[in-house]
Amino acid sequence: MTMSINTGLVSGIDTGTMITQLLQLEAQQQNSLKTRLSTTEVTASAYRTVNSALSALATTAESLLKPETWTTTKGTSTASSVAVTTASYATPSSLTFSVASVATTASSVSAGRWTSTTTAANLSSLEILSADGTVSKGTIALDGTESLEQAAAKINADTALGLKASAVQVAPGQFALQVSAGSSGAAAGFRVAGTAFSQTSTGQDAELLIGGTDAGTTGYSIRSATNTFEGVLTGTTITVSKAEPAPVTVSVAADPDAVAAKVSGLVDAVNNAISTIKTYTDNTPGSKAALRGEYAVTSIAGQLLQAVTDAVGTDGSPAQAGFQSTRDGRITFDKEKFAAALKATPDLAQRLVAGSGVAGEPGAVTGLGARVREVAKAASDSATGSLISMAQGQDSLARDIKDRIADWDLRLAARKVTLTRQFTAMETALSSLTNQSNWLAGQLGSLPKA
Repeated sequence: MTMSINTGLVSGIDTGTMITQLLQLEAQQQNSLKTRLSTTEVTASAYRTVNSALSALATTAESLLKPETWTTTKGTSTASSVAVTTASYATPSSLTFSVASVATTASSVSAGRWTSTTTAANLSSLEILSADGTVSKGTIALDGTESLEQAAAKINADTALGLKASAVQVAPGQFALQVSAGSSGAAAGFRVAGTAFSQTSTGQDAELLIGGTDAGTTGYSIRSATNTFEGVLTGTTITVSKAEPAPVTVSVAADPDAVAAKVSGLVDAVNNAISTIKTYTDNTPGSKAALRGEYAVTSIAGQLLQAVTDAVGTDGSPAQAGFQSTRDGRITFDKEKFAAALKATPDLAQRLVAGSGVAGEPGAVTGLGARVREVAKAASDSATGSLISMAQGQDSLARDIKDRIADWDLRLAARKVTLTRQFTAMETALSSLTNQSNWLAGQLGSLPKA
């Protein structure tokens, strides 16, 4: 049962305000716990923010240890109509050819014209033949009652033939039935038997001629049902868009700039992690950083700097490949210097970053990439990372504080009930005394006077 009073009718005391003030005094410990809870939650969040930066760094560093990172290639072509893309496993090579033809898709259109696509078209069954007309591929059964749209639907539904049909407008108020092969190339070519349809295009393969313009006598040819040629050069895809009688040369070469860009990404991730650490551990006068002066965190920044700048085995300092530390505790990276080093001594540049040998075996040397990864992983690993452990410690503390705050809620509620009862009892007692005083005054007033 909830009890509450405001101003005592007998005492005239504002008991409601007095109870509130007394409870506020007793709640100071709870308020201190709430302040501590807020600080604890901010600290846990700060640990996780730093952890995220280091986790991203570990992932970036890990990618640089993969062999395919160091086999990056770039494809070029002497003709704008010939595009070249390379996979990570592409090998440096080149090829010269002419584009004899590009791939086309076989297509036929009805000789008849209709003024509607939804009324009966009076089409009979269509026999589909091979491109040369010698082999029947199948028959589309039509009884003449189908509209152009319905005829097209029946053609599209025949998955064995693999044709695509649609009603097309060939002139204002005039429609025809267009039938095309489902894919380009000579093998998908077809024709419609009879004279109800005329062929608008034939299925043709794309063809590259290597070693001359006459593949039959001085070279050889490569065909593709599409305009894309894969595997002609290892790990390389060649795409043509038009015939090119003049020789076209495609080349695949190592791309040190692409590798340098990936290494630059590692340096950016290192600097981001260091910057995040400095922001959250700022120990300058007046700083309100959540992890101010936290050595367990600030030391990680130093470890990262050391991982990047220390000598790598007998290969020496990473500075020779463009890595430098600055006075303010960051890393600078000269991408052009690294690319030049990669061209001049590719093995050295790779060893400085990725190391050499098999980790754990005699003679293995750990490169700066692996060193950075180990520092970042030791801090951010989801199971064993130091930052995760510290964040979880703050989480545990926050749960304990929340429980203590909840206990105070119960204690203060009970205290309010007690105080309310006490003041109510006081008012009752005062009322009784007042009544007695009034009675006595009345009795005394009724006594005979001398």
